[in-house]
Amino acid sequence: MKLMPPLFPAAAQVLSLTNPIGIYIHIPFCRKKCNYCSFYSINVNDCLIQKYCDKIIAELTQRGRQIARPVCSVYIGGGTPSVLTGGQISSIIAAVKDNFTLLPDAEITVEVNPADDLTLFLREIKNAGCNRLSIGVQSASDKELSVLGRRHNTVQSEKVFNLARKIGFGNISLDLIIGLPDSDLESLNNSIDFVLRLNPEHISSYILKIERGTPFFNTPLNLPDDDAVAEQYLLLCNRLKTAGYEHYEISNFAKKNFRGEHNLNYWKCREYLGFGPSAHSFFEGERFYYRDDISAYIENSEPITDGKGGNEQEYIMLGLRTADGISNTQFKSLFSKALPPKIYDLALLYQKNGLCITDGDKISLTDQGMLVSNSIITSFIEELPNENL
Repeated sequence: MKLMPPLFPAAAQVLSLTNPIGIYIHIPFCRKKCNYCSFYSINVNDCLIQKYCDKIIAELTQRGRQIARPVCSVYIGGGTPSVLTGGQISSIIAAVKDNFTLLPDAEITVEVNPADDLTLFLREIKNAGCNRLSIGVQSASDKELSVLGRRHNTVQSEKVFNLARKIGFGNISLDLIIGLPDSDLESLNNSIDFVLRLNPEHISSYILKIERGTPFFNTPLNLPDDDAVAEQYLLLCNRLKTAGYEHYEISNFAKKNFRGEHNLNYWKCREYLGFGPSAHSFFEGERFYYRDDISAYIENSEPITDGKGGNEQEYIMLGLRTADGISNTQFKSLFSKALPPKIYDLALLYQKNGLCITDGDKISLTDQGMLVSNSIITSFIEELPNENL
């Protein structure tokens, strides 16, 4: 096996670092590609799956011996992790535990598809230490699920959720997609009713985006217009808040003390390591990733450098995705300088228009502001000195 690229051994020399990191493990296998999905995945191949698991475990072992950092979260996503056996996922979790120092309350999440037979799978991964599930419900309309190319139906979603509860999972996140073809406020309300009846700890909801290279890209679709999608988003925000969920990030809602720890690593510019083709990392100020090629990954291809991270621009861009927002106090602590005053002038203007909240130190976006977050964030970043752009 090749040695890891220089950026790993160099960073590993600093053995006294105590800031925790996250670990992402990509499982690039699906039984069927969904019509909207742009994530890297290939068809299920049992022989290749085992080779891939062996490679992931070998890399976890090697990196864990190089990097002396505690781990606060492990996220096994895809693709479809639940097309593997529970034993294979359990072996991956064990490799993390054996080679890294997990914090006592480390969050360990596995994504699952409700279409898969999960009775044994869920028992095995829970026994291995998985303490959080992410279930890809996406919609409570079987018609919408069929259009999306999903393999499951609403009955299966409820069955898997109840099974997970019976097995003992006390932290479950459900995914919803809004802005679906032919959708309206009534169809969205039905999906929200379904999700709230299940009463998960966490809900992730994303606006459908048509990506190049997906089946939807060249398919005529009756999509709701921007105003209709905005109505759906604000309806979702209001209903989930009324039901006791905190809107803590543009696309994420949680009951008290159930924010997704792993994704907070991304939004708060914390460090993380990614394993597998297409997986990205941010470590010791460097960003890098593996290309979308499972064969190259198994054959020990090296990650590709992707520039520096954690700068002033990223702090603003990522921080404003969250309810915590950004603050001058934190900016000074991180960068030894104040936020430009013009940013606060803009924040006050946006506040008058219901898009932003500021107290003179902290700046955060309202639900309406999150709908146009890209333009607001861009306007703030443009006020940074040119050397930061």
